[in-house]
Amino acid sequence: MNILIKPIITEKATADVEDFNRYSFVVHPKANKVEIKKAVEAAYDVSVTKVRTINVRPNRNTRYTKSGVQTGKTNAIKKAIVQVAEGDTIDFYNNIQ
Repeated sequence: MNILIKPIITEKATADVEDFNRYSFVVHPKANKVEIKKAVEAAYDVSVTKVRTINVRPNRNTRYTKSGVQTGKTNAIKKAIVQVAEGDTIDFYNNIQ
């Protein structure tokens, strides 16, 4: 099971990094806080002080079209907000080619 799926790089998440040294990730839905902590420490060689998790519900929408009512939804995801120790940083852009 791959715990870390991808980092979240949004304006709000970037401000969280700059102000509080907290990084956001999309994680596997069945992963717990201990597994997330070990995965981040192994992947980025930092020491994690706190892990917060959020289950994000799917967005549902309905459209009225010529062929009738079309309904749809997005996938549910789990987010993890990881606070690393003072002085540690994670660089998401070092492997981009």
